[in-house]
Amino acid sequence: MFVDIQHSKPTVHPEWSKDASCPQAAPISPSLHADLHNDLEDTYASNTFRLEAYESLGGAVRIPTEAYDDLKAPGQDPRWDIFVKLHEYLEQRFPLVHTTLQKTTVNTYALVYHWQGSDLSLKPILLTAHQDVVPIDPSTRHQWLQPPYSGLYDGKWIWGRGSCDDKPGLVGSLTAVESLLEKGFQPKRSVVLAYGIDEERGGLQGGPPIRDHLLATYGENAFSILIDEGGELDVRDDVVIASPAVAEKGHFDLRLTVNTIGGHSSVPPKHTSIGILAGLIVQLENHPHTPHLNRNDTYYTNLQCQAAYDPDLNEDLRSAIKESLKSDHALKNLEAQLFESDRRLVAIGSTTQAVDLISGGVKVNALPEEASAVVNHRIAGYSSVSAVQTRIVEVLLPAAKKYNISIDAFGEEVDPSDDDDDDDEGLSRAYAGRVTLSDAFGTALEPAPITPTSKNPAYEFISGTIIAVSKTSAKGKGSDKPVVVAPGFLIGNTDTRFYWKLTKNIFRYGHVDKYARYNGAHTVNEALEAEAFIELIRFFTTIILNADETKLLE
Repeated sequence: MFVDIQHSKPTVHPEWSKDASCPQAAPISPSLHADLHNDLEDTYASNTFRLEAYESLGGAVRIPTEAYDDLKAPGQDPRWDIFVKLHEYLEQRFPLVHTTLQKTTVNTYALVYHWQGSDLSLKPILLTAHQDVVPIDPSTRHQWLQPPYSGLYDGKWIWGRGSCDDKPGLVGSLTAVESLLEKGFQPKRSVVLAYGIDEERGGLQGGPPIRDHLLATYGENAFSILIDEGGELDVRDDVVIASPAVAEKGHFDLRLTVNTIGGHSSVPPKHTSIGILAGLIVQLENHPHTPHLNRNDTYYTNLQCQAAYDPDLNEDLRSAIKESLKSDHALKNLEAQLFESDRRLVAIGSTTQAVDLISGGVKVNALPEEASAVVNHRIAGYSSVSAVQTRIVEVLLPAAKKYNISIDAFGEEVDPSDDDDDDDEGLSRAYAGRVTLSDAFGTALEPAPITPTSKNPAYEFISGTIIAVSKTSAKGKGSDKPVVVAPGFLIGNTDTRFYWKLTKNIFRYGHVDKYARYNGAHTVNEALEAEAFIELIRFFTTIILNADETKLLE
């Protein structure tokens, strides 16, 4: 993604297309399949097809496949039953997919489809999405301009939860395959579709079972490329910028648990367990992680692309970015310039921490014997889970000493006291309480391996396809505005967190204009501009056809 930073009056720089700091691929369109591609382009432009496609997405939106944080495993919770209705709908809507492709149901509700290619020497492509959506907050229903599961197409927008995240990926890829089947297309390169069921709550019931099935069926590094949801398009008046994400931050949820002696609240200690917990939280928040720029980080590569191709970028900042390539002093100055005032940029350039959950106490006149909080960390690409854990202990040590509490730090005892705090006879210190630091949910995740961009044919393949599809879009036809592809990154996590062993070429990219979302995802009035859904179908179709004839993929 390109981050909006200090824009000024646009300036045109034709020479940027040759900038070595962010080289661009040539457009890639089907050649052997040119006639079929042109035929499908005409079909996708027809009003009949468009209305059918809008209804396909709208119908999927009407099925509320909500993923709750407290869902038990499939077979143990009736709230999973709604996925059966979605599967029945998909079978009805995409009959050729379900009679031609080999369908495998994984862990009851996750779906994997295999479309056999004629050349077994070619590694398959893997297109993934997820079936689930974020639940609706019942208290916000009255704020929706259309009912949250209406799936209504109003002439411009398709309304409802999941219309942005991620039923376009699900329905769009199935629509592309169904359309290719209708035209009699038989692939040379196999195509695999995989659809998770609980990405919105961490993917634990969908991602690992899909991964295990794919590894058992195809093996490690068996896919030429994987494309999941993620990065987006930034379509402006003077430039189109696409940012397929090649990296994701890591993830760690710290649980802070403070235990103290209870008793009647009429005789309180100086600090209750809740008070101590509050002090520890303040200590963490007073010591946020410091953002850094690293030349081998994806964000820094993205900055170089901004300096090379973004006509709206402030010229002073453009110069600072370019100078930082060869000067460490300039790199430090750029770091300060970027991070001193913009909270979003600080979040992008550092490990973040946010206290999201807290609990403690059972009665107003009883001292709480235990209080706990969960602190969410999104780990920068240059860091690690162990580095974050080490830093947490270092930051909390002064507070633990202040409150006279011992520390169980991820299973190891840490004494916060100084050596001379014990008496001369070596008697052990009497602590007022204890804090236990642990992995809250056992879901710690290292930063994702970065998909290579420099001299990587797979990156050239997806870049060239993005450029070609964008240049021939409804908005791009007849326009001479440049289309730029810059490697992006995600500060959240997708189901690809489980798929690292399947391929080295993981791209998180949805080919949807960021301005085509009415109010964003995960919020009130989620809606997708209908035209953007057609562009996504065009993208999936071109990816499949290009992959069938390219020499850029294994």
